[in-house]
Amino acid sequence: MANRTHRWARFAVVSFTLSLVCCAPGSVGAQVFVVGEHSATAGISTDFSPTHVPLPDGRLTELGRRELIRDLESEQGFAHRVLPMGPGLVLDANGPLSPGPEQYKKMIYEKGQSSAVGDRVVVTGLTVKGDKLIIDLNGGPYAKHRFLSHVSFGDAPVAGNPNDQATGSRVTLVFKNGIPDITAPEVKALLTPVIDFGAKTSADAYADTLPGPIKESVQAHEVLVGMDRRMVLASLGAPESKVREHASDDPDAPRYEEWIYGHVPQTVKFVRFMGDRVTMVKIAALGKPIEIHDKNEMGEYGPREPTRQIALGDAQPGDAGHASAAPTLREPGEKLPVSAVGGSNRVQYPPPPKPAATDPAPDHTADPAPAPSSAPASQPPPAA
Repeated sequence: MANRTHRWARFAVVSFTLSLVCCAPGSVGAQVFVVGEHSATAGISTDFSPTHVPLPDGRLTELGRRELIRDLESEQGFAHRVLPMGPGLVLDANGPLSPGPEQYKKMIYEKGQSSAVGDRVVVTGLTVKGDKLIIDLNGGPYAKHRFLSHVSFGDAPVAGNPNDQATGSRVTLVFKNGIPDITAPEVKALLTPVIDFGAKTSADAYADTLPGPIKESVQAHEVLVGMDRRMVLASLGAPESKVREHASDDPDAPRYEEWIYGHVPQTVKFVRFMGDRVTMVKIAALGKPIEIHDKNEMGEYGPREPTRQIALGDAQPGDAGHASAAPTLREPGEKLPVSAVGGSNRVQYPPPPKPAATDPAPDHTADPAPAPSSAPASQPPPAA
């Protein structure tokens, strides 16, 4: 019994010694790796530089609010810093970003990151609330609840996986003295420490190629008579509805297409196309007479009337006796080479073959002629 107790005591001492050696900080054979907040957020940058964007003095109007939502939703940019999941980021206009560096890293460690530096982000929601602009990125911090997620047939849910979690983020842009009459480009400039909207959309890239007056109209979301479909899409986006009708009651009359933007009580715009060009714009505002624009408003940049270019050999205007020249491969002023035999060196086509002479077809309606006798008619009779 004493020997057994001694062996257990010696085993306990050896085990405790080995544990101290393996866990010692300076031991050669140590294989200890601790994962914590400090090591998980060591590579996250918290550098911040506030913006200096001049803000207008007026207050945000209802029209400005609608334009902000229309111009900012679905806009894409790139993350300038790691964005945590959830609604925790608060950015003061031309001011600091909260929470501070340590709390910022703790938020990312506890909630996880929604976007890494350089990842593409999409504005999926914009809410104007008091003195704040609440901007949801990549779906926002909360998953949308659908009542169909509680309905299933057997073991198959109707609305997909009910355990889907939101992976987006939210940035709250705060204005100390209330939201001014700010525009979408100014909001993008204020969000530069968090998101870079420098990458242009296809509509912006196309608008930069247009002449100055047309570009200003597109940026002001105006439609001019004479624009084509791509210009209208760059100016107002896709229409809410389309209508196709004949220009008159005649079924053979040309058809037009009308794009409709807005609905009552908002201002409604009717943009009519004939082919690829805008021929009429109607603007119906509440309490105002309908504005009708049916004249070319693009000036020298508008579509030109179809004209015919007179080429070499065509009859000149007023020259009634001019004969059109035959098509040729010769250059103007070039002469044909002259052969030593046979004059000019033109290609000689052989004459067409003459048709062979044919006997007239026999008339089968007349009586047939008697067959000729084999013996001559003047042969004398034989002698007796």
